[in-house]
Amino acid sequence: MRTLKFLLQKEFRQIFRDPSILRIIFIMPVIQLMILPWAADYEIKNIKLAVTDQDHSTYSRQLISKITSSGYFQLTYYSSSYEQSLHQIEDDKADLILEIPSSFEKTLIKESEAKLFIASNAINGVKGNLGSAYLRSIIQDFNREVRLEWIQFPRFSPQTQIEVTTSNWYNPLFDYKYFMVPGILVLLLTMVGANLTAINIVKEKEIGTIEQINVTPVKKHLFIIGKLIPFWILGMVVLTLGLLISRLMYGIVPLGGFFTIYVFASVYLLAVLGLGLLISTVASTQQQAMLISFFLMMIFILLGGLYTSIESMPVWAQWITRFNPVSYFIEVMRMVVLKGSGLADIKQQMLIMFGFAVVLNGWAVINYRKRS
Repeated sequence: MRTLKFLLQKEFRQIFRDPSILRIIFIMPVIQLMILPWAADYEIKNIKLAVTDQDHSTYSRQLISKITSSGYFQLTYYSSSYEQSLHQIEDDKADLILEIPSSFEKTLIKESEAKLFIASNAINGVKGNLGSAYLRSIIQDFNREVRLEWIQFPRFSPQTQIEVTTSNWYNPLFDYKYFMVPGILVLLLTMVGANLTAINIVKEKEIGTIEQINVTPVKKHLFIIGKLIPFWILGMVVLTLGLLISRLMYGIVPLGGFFTIYVFASVYLLAVLGLGLLISTVASTQQQAMLISFFLMMIFILLGGLYTSIESMPVWAQWITRFNPVSYFIEVMRMVVLKGSGLADIKQQMLIMFGFAVVLNGWAVINYRKRS
C-alpha cells in the first residue's frame, strides 16, 4: 500500500505539473459539450427548393405557398423549365426540384388525381432523402385539404376514415438533445480517458523516467494500478462536469438517478483506461500511441450507435459493436436518462463492461515488460 501511495503521488504531481493536460481534461470537454449538441441535429432545415411550375394555377400557387411556409424549405428558384431547374442542382444552388406539370389543376379537378415529380440532389444523401420525405408529407397534407374542400359530408360519411394518434414514449417532444447529449458526453469521456492513458507510459519511455521505475522492486500490477487510479478519478470529475452542463444548459435530469450512471461509469472508465494503458505498453512513441488511439476512436464513434442505429447496420458491423464498449455506455446513458432505468435493468451491460475491464487491464499488466 505504501508503494502504491508513492506511485499515486508521483502521478498526480506529474499530471498537475503540465498545464496542457489540465486543459485537455477539463476545458476541452466542457467547450465541446456546450457546442456539439447544437450542431448535431437530426432535423433537416433550410432545404433549397427549385420549383418548375408549368401550370401557374391557383392550386399550384397554394401548394408552393404551403411548402415554403412549412419552415423547412427555401424557394431558391422558380421557373417553367425543368432543364433550368436542373442546372440549379448541378450548380449546388438547389437540393430538390418539384415539377408541377401543365394542366395540374384541371386534371386534379376532372379526374380527382394528378401527378407531381420530385428530383433530389443525392450527393448529400441524408438531406436529399429527408427533404423528399418532408416534401411528400406536405403534398399529402395538401391533398387532404383539397379533398375536404370537395367532399360534402352528410350526417354519416359514406367514406371510410382512419384516424391515427401517435405518442412518443420517454421523449414526448422528440427533442434530439435528450438522446444526443448523453451520447456526446460518453464520447468525450472516452476520448479524454483513452488518449491520455495511451500516451502516459510512452511519455515516460521518451523522457527516460521509465528506466528508473523498472529498476525498482515495484510489481507490474501495482505500476499499472498507479497509472490507472489518477485518470479514473479525473474521468469521474469530467463526468460530473458534463452532467452539470447537461443540467444547466439543456435541462437534462436523468430519470433513473445519478447513482446508476456513476456506478456504470466507474466500471466503464476502468475498461477504457485499461485500453489506453494497453496501447501505451505497445507503442514506442507518443505519436504512434496517438495514431492507434485515433484509429480505435473512429471505430468507436462510427459504430457506437450515436449517429446511426445499430439495428440498421449490416450484420458484420453489428458483431463489431458487441466488442465496442462505447455502444454499451451510450445505450445505458439513454436508458437511465430517458427511460429511468436502474441497476437491475442494466445488469447485462454491467457484466459485459466488467469483463472488458478485467480483460483489458489484465492484458496491459501482462504486456508491460520491466527492463533493467
